Amino acid sequence: MIPPFLENAALKGLQCLDAETAHRATILALKSGLMPARRRTDDPRLAVRLWDLTFPNPLGMAAGFDKNGEVPDALLKLGFGYTEAGSVTPRPQPGNPRPRVFRLPADEGVINRYGFNNEGHAALRQRLEARRKQSGIVGINVGANKDAADRIADYVAGITAFADLASYFTVNISSPNTPGLRDLQARSALADLLTAVITARDASTQKLGRKVPVLLKIAPDVADEDLRDIVEEVLAKKVDGLIVSNTTIGREGLSGKGPAQETGGLSGKPLFRKSTIMLARARKLAGPDLPIIGVGGIDSAETAWTKITAGADLLQLYSALVFKGAGLIDEILSGLSAKLDQHGLASLREARDANVDAWASETA
Repeated sequence: MIPPFLENAALKGLQCLDAETAHRATILALKSGLMPARRRTDDPRLAVRLWDLTFPNPLGMAAGFDKNGEVPDALLKLGFGYTEAGSVTPRPQPGNPRPRVFRLPADEGVINRYGFNNEGHAALRQRLEARRKQSGIVGINVGANKDAADRIADYVAGITAFADLASYFTVNISSPNTPGLRDLQARSALADLLTAVITARDASTQKLGRKVPVLLKIAPDVADEDLRDIVEEVLAKKVDGLIVSNTTIGREGLSGKGPAQETGGLSGKPLFRKSTIMLARARKLAGPDLPIIGVGGIDSAETAWTKITAGADLLQLYSALVFKGAGLIDEILSGLSAKLDQHGLASLREARDANVDAWASETA
């Protein structure tokens, strides 16, 4: 266990670096073992069973942190119940020019315009092959190259490339940093994409003995009628779940301090309200059975609990760690256990949806 004063010192040191350099330094620290495993036992009441997977707790590391699958096991040892590598594209690509990620300390938010920078399928596959015998749930977030002539083909290639290695797949069509990518959320394009992806999944996993779950990650900026179309297509194509949501292109509620008007997707605390409203509306449209992962602005046990009561089965975070460090993982999980005690509940599923109607009726 890292003494709190050392953890705080390390966090302050990282915050003295520019945001992308700090990110890379954190990856290197995890690879080197400088961030030791946390000695905690998961509360069995926090376990979540979805599909053929049992998540030891509901808290996952969101995609974007470990784009190239360098540290999935180190992240799991920090206390995450699962982690998600990617977004990964078929061919390596550098992403957008630096600087491309900006902290907003006054708002506890982050703006990024990375643009799917990653080392490509082959590099990720090599790393995942090397950990094949390791336990732990590792999802693969697949994307399309910026210059792809056929973006649907890129997603299909991602499914095919990792079908024997992924615990689950996330189809990411919601990044604002690849021009035109969010157009795939339009109903006709989405129908074609989902048909192709599910067909590829079924073909690729026919001999594996399991159908790797496929989830769709959506933006928080879609209009209500578009959200209805998305959910209807997800249900019609038998997609296994939703992730709500990616970053927002909106800038509502920011203090205006810092680089608030930089181009890119906004995450962290300012995203919480918008993403939670979207989550609740998606839950009402989808009904009780579709698994949904709630993402956006989770920075405490209270906000994690709110996501669950607004309709989330699982949770993901990333940006809050920039400001609060890895100790936040234990803080959230301990807090969720305390919430179950407080309400006399035996599982998180019993708390899910308690505030769906209230959140769905809010205005972003």
